[in-house]
Amino acid sequence: MSANLMEPPVGVLSQVIKRRGATLALDGLDLVIRPGQCVALLGPNGAGKSTSVALLTGRLRPDAGEALLFGVDPRHVAARGRMGVMLQEAGLPRTLTVREQVDLFRGYYEAPRPLDETLRLAGLEGLERRRCGALSGGQQRRVQFALAIAGRPDFLVLDEPTTGMDIDARRALWSAVRAEIARGAAVLLTTHHLDEAEALADRIVVIDHGRVIADGAPQAIKGQVAAVAVRCRTRLSDAELAGLARVTGVSRDGGRATLLTTSASATLRELLARDETIDDLTVAGASLEDAVTRLVQAGAPVHPQAEVA
Repeated sequence: MSANLMEPPVGVLSQVIKRRGATLALDGLDLVIRPGQCVALLGPNGAGKSTSVALLTGRLRPDAGEALLFGVDPRHVAARGRMGVMLQEAGLPRTLTVREQVDLFRGYYEAPRPLDETLRLAGLEGLERRRCGALSGGQQRRVQFALAIAGRPDFLVLDEPTTGMDIDARRALWSAVRAEIARGAAVLLTTHHLDEAEALADRIVVIDHGRVIADGAPQAIKGQVAAVAVRCRTRLSDAELAGLARVTGVSRDGGRATLLTTSASATLRELLARDETIDDLTVAGASLEDAVTRLVQAGAPVHPQAEVA
């Protein structure tokens, strides 16, 4: 999974400003995506991820700055013919069978992928004759993936691709995506599953409030948060946890708190002294999710391996 830096970029957002109603969705955002590169676009809800995807796929135009796909306007037919898109909100016709729907969609491309190969890569073998309206949510996502790869795209956009899928289906899709990257396709991935981003992406771009705040390889992003993650159930408030020795960040997932600390021993001594009811305690290296959470909380731009056009 390495980008070809000698070839022209596939997608470019340059100093893009975009308002959606009264909200400034993108505030001078720069993004470059190259052939053979999987870029995971991460950030909190409302950060500007969906707007960035909409600009690169030609569904929106920037108010200022430039959006290019294969060097031209993303709405240009030549660019659109080289792109495959799997969006969250896309629906399927209920009455067509899986085979009919995929075969119909293949007809939109000049040199489509063979039908049986497309069905196999998307994990749809055995479902070909089932009507799309009778599919489960995860099975519908597999059909949408088949549509995205049917034209053998040079740019593949995956928006929360594994929503509703079981573990086996997720891993099968990951394998298919890796094969697309290996043949030179560029992939833009948005996902709330940080393990998915780490499994597929060779580059992580974190955005918040319409700006890039971190850009680099997964290990480089995690390296920006020089910390250990202490996870536990505690009666202490977030403010009290943040005041413990060497703590650099606090977040919660349900009833479990995560403390990022530069010294697990120092933090644990104070934590155990202040709350003898501590439960479900684990200590581990900071994950990509920990790093992204901390970077968003800090809000400071970090570009360990930033791309420039």
